[in-house]
Amino acid sequence: MLENTYKQCLAYELSHAGIKFLVEAELPVKYKNVRISCGYRIDLLIKNQLIVELKCVDKIHPIHEAQILTYMKLSNVKVGLLINFNVKTLNKGIKRFVL
Repeated sequence: MLENTYKQCLAYELSHAGIKFLVEAELPVKYKNVRISCGYRIDLLIKNQLIVELKCVDKIHPIHEAQILTYMKLSNVKVGLLINFNVKTLNKGIKRFVL
């Protein structure tokens, strides 16, 4: 399945659990006190405390890790989960990041 399918299913579950979250939260860059929209979008931002970046790839590469770390630094969110759904068991596809 595509990443968007997993994102929508996870959003459905979070909503039914009563957890506040944003889907595709825009993440502008601040440059010289000006907000610049660079197209960065966080897959799921949960309670403004957790970034969840979803993938459905054969293997997680350093660029995927750099992506979530960049989002965490720009948003000042200290915890992130990089979840790859293209694994036999989901626990093998989850990597946690802490700044």
